[in-house]
Amino acid sequence: MCGIAGLIRFRADLPSAELEARALRMASALTHRGPDAEGAYVDAQAGVALSHRRLSILDLSAAGAQPMRSHDGRYVVVFNGEVYNHAALREALSGRAWRGHSDTEVLLEGIAAWGFEAALQRAVGMFAVALWDVTERALYLARDRMGEKPLYYGLTEHALLFGSELKALRAHPDWRHDIDRVALDDYMRHGCVHAPRSIYQHARKLPPGAWLRVARTEAPRVFDLAPRRYWSLESIVARGSARGVSVMDEREATDAVEAALRRAVAGQMVADVPVGAFLSGGIDSSTIVALMQSEATRTVRTFSIGFHEPNYNEAQYAKQVADHLKTDHTELYVSLAEARAVIPELPTIYDEPFADSSQIPTYLVAKLARQHVTVSLSGDGGDELFGGYSRYTMGDQLWRYLRHIPRGGRRGLAVGMRAVAPETWDTLWGALPRRLRVDRAGDKLHKLAGLAVARDGHDVHALLHTQYREREPVVQGTSESIPPGVHALWDAPNRRLTDNMMLADALWYLPDVILVKVDRAAMAVSLETRAPYLDHRVVELAFGLPPSLKIRGGVTKWILRRVLDRHVPRSLIERPKMGFNVPIDLWLRGSLRTWAADLLAPERLAAQGYLRPDIIQSAWNAHLSGARNLEHFLWNALMFEAWLDAR
Repeated sequence: MCGIAGLIRFRADLPSAELEARALRMASALTHRGPDAEGAYVDAQAGVALSHRRLSILDLSAAGAQPMRSHDGRYVVVFNGEVYNHAALREALSGRAWRGHSDTEVLLEGIAAWGFEAALQRAVGMFAVALWDVTERALYLARDRMGEKPLYYGLTEHALLFGSELKALRAHPDWRHDIDRVALDDYMRHGCVHAPRSIYQHARKLPPGAWLRVARTEAPRVFDLAPRRYWSLESIVARGSARGVSVMDEREATDAVEAALRRAVAGQMVADVPVGAFLSGGIDSSTIVALMQSEATRTVRTFSIGFHEPNYNEAQYAKQVADHLKTDHTELYVSLAEARAVIPELPTIYDEPFADSSQIPTYLVAKLARQHVTVSLSGDGGDELFGGYSRYTMGDQLWRYLRHIPRGGRRGLAVGMRAVAPETWDTLWGALPRRLRVDRAGDKLHKLAGLAVARDGHDVHALLHTQYREREPVVQGTSESIPPGVHALWDAPNRRLTDNMMLADALWYLPDVILVKVDRAAMAVSLETRAPYLDHRVVELAFGLPPSLKIRGGVTKWILRRVLDRHVPRSLIERPKMGFNVPIDLWLRGSLRTWAADLLAPERLAAQGYLRPDIIQSAWNAHLSGARNLEHFLWNALMFEAWLDAR
């Protein structure tokens, strides 16, 4: 795991020393991603410079240092991430005199032997790559299939820049800070900026599973740079739908899922530094830890964060699972005051406006793990692949009934649901049997009330993800934005709403929210995270399974539960899904009220000219009064305002 950065100028008009200084300044902004070493490659005649910050994981010697040049001298690479099947690729590249045993060298020689795209297709892993072709005088950029590792690129007047985070681009002296208002509207509605946009007009995110070639020509516009796909989940799902889903009984499917996960876990445990795992006590992380423990030659280290407040604490469940699996478990109980203390650091950690409040405990557990290990495996991806979110069951079931009711009647139903305060719904729901309880039921029912205006399945999914549902834009000078390409999913015949929702989440919610949250939090403390569920072979298997093996009788992650049953007693796992929450709603009415009021002051917003003061103030007043819980929308606004102050 590392940080990469660099540039290619469209005219060779700077001396080597200046090119190197600029590239190293960009890399220095990424020191947290790679604290162990730095390096740069410069070709002044070509106007190119590549830089690298190293977090040593495989081959800790100088033989693993970057930038790295291929044996034939044609290619120079800077690489962030891991190629888990590097040993198998090394065997396929037999006959070479290897410098060391790093996966970077294997990928580089694979590119020299097979070509850039073919090498990417053979690689199993998570990565962001920048490759300079000395012969063609062209720069290649690529990102892993599921978007675990970030890669931004952007244009100044005379150069294309790239980097693992926007910090690197901002460190260049010619960077332009103009905010993309369409991206900002997307952010205000969804809490993130969806790829390929970034918060800046002149920068883009390379999409997952894509690569880009830039030759030294006249400066293009950033919109003209067209990434190509070397892997596409949409295409894989479409081909599977065309062929028809293969028939598997429950036992065969359980065996297949466990075998695929076991292979992924074994590959991701390989490192020359200590490896551990996050453990929440839920299905996803418990399955990963159980397989790690069965594959490991020494006791696995596991980590959990706990809160003293029972409504926000899962650490007790994690400890029960850890005790059963006999892991070397470390837990840290923090107060909510200690969690609040992280908030001023968030704009710097996340670099781009980002507003999933579970970013706070995610950072805390990463910080805890880094005190003991350099690599930590996680359960990220299990929900999107195996149908773990309550919206898949609740949304599908409600829409099945609601779509038969005239929209006028549905609007009346929504008004009635929202007339009951979220706290009252929580109390009523809490009286149900334990197995039927849902965490934060009131908030979820208010959110589901938004389905009243849905016209089709696409609207159901969009409304469940949207934190600002009004047609009137909250960003001055924009109209409503929608994540790119999302409508096309609902055009496929014979695919259920739930299947489309899972696919859409894997394409947009997973890389732009979940993986951003974990990558930035972990890399802020120089911790590498790995996600076995996101091995593309596991992903392809999961999306080929019959829907009945994912959700059955209202039970989510059915097949994953069957895998876990083989390792952990069901009594330790069967409980309502809690999530990784902190009480932002209460904080905004209490300890954070003054801070929030200052950031959301109408005169401040009016002077900036980005967010509409009337809409923000109305939401703020409604939240303070307790009439509505608007914590998500307000947190979006607050994280943007805090980011403006910090950039």
